[in-house]
Order: sequence, then structure tokens, then C-alpha cells
Amino acid sequence: MSYLFIGLGANLTPSGYSTPREGCEAALVALQEEGVFLEQISNWYETAPVPISDQPWYLNAVALATTSGDAPMTLAALHRIELRFGRVRGIRNEARVLDMDLLDFDGQRKQNPSLMLPHPRMHKRAFVLLPLRELSPNWCHPVSGISIDDLIAKLPSCQKIRLAV
Repeated sequence: MSYLFIGLGANLTPSGYSTPREGCEAALVALQEEGVFLEQISNWYETAPVPISDQPWYLNAVALATTSGDAPMTLAALHRIELRFGRVRGIRNEARVLDMDLLDFDGQRKQNPSLMLPHPRMHKRAFVLLPLRELSPNWCHPVSGISIDDLIAKLPSCQKIRLAV
């Protein structure tokens, strides 16, 4: 079994759900149908959009999961779940009903157009690093080797994040 971290979030409510959080929690349940098994989830955070815009704030968390599949299969599963919840991929950084990112897959390094591991922007995002630290306080970036605490210390102060109530 491989260990992986999934970043998830939303700032719109998927059809059939009452809140973005309800949709995200249902998406986590759907992982099992795809052969991805939830082990742990961080606290939920409310985060301002990155880049800053007039969109509603996002709800974000990070999940630790396991799978017997490989990274490309897992990424395809995340995309199928997003689609099932009404995600339409259009403009980058637009508001969305569900966003599921494969952040780290057993520390693998991959650089190709369809899959980049670790996620190429995760080290720049408070909404990824703070919840990831809850799950793995000793995690280091697989490419740079920089500790999660040092990555968090380098984040720009303009990224607004708070624990969700």
C-alpha cells in the first residue's frame, strides 16, 4: 500500500448538499469506491482565495490515505470524483464545488504534463501546509528537502487562513 496526501477544498456548494463542507466530506467517502482509503483528515480551514479575488472564501483540509494503485490511477480517481460532484475545469483558480489535489504520493517525484509530484505549488500555500503539518509534522518536501515548518515560515503574510468553526 502507498501513502498519499490529498488536498481538498471548495468555495461553492455542490448540487444536493447544504454546504461546501458537506460536499467535501461526501467526496472523502467516495474515495473508498475508487480504491483510496482514508486514514486521517486534518482540521478544516477557511482560506481566502489565492490569488486574492472577490470569490467566497474556501474551505480546505488535507487527508492522509492509502491505496494499492499507482499515482496516475489515483489522480484519475480524484478527477472522477470531482466530476461526479459537478466540478467543471475551466479557468485556473476559479470558484469550484470541489477541488482534490494529489499533493504527495509516497514521496515520489514525477514531472510530466499529466502528473507532477509533489504538487508543484503546494509549498507556497498555507491552505495546504498548515493542515498537512497536523497530519505529518516531520514531513519534508520530496524535492527540496525543506521541512514543513521551514516552508510555513516562508509563506507570505498575505495568505489569510483560519480554523473553520
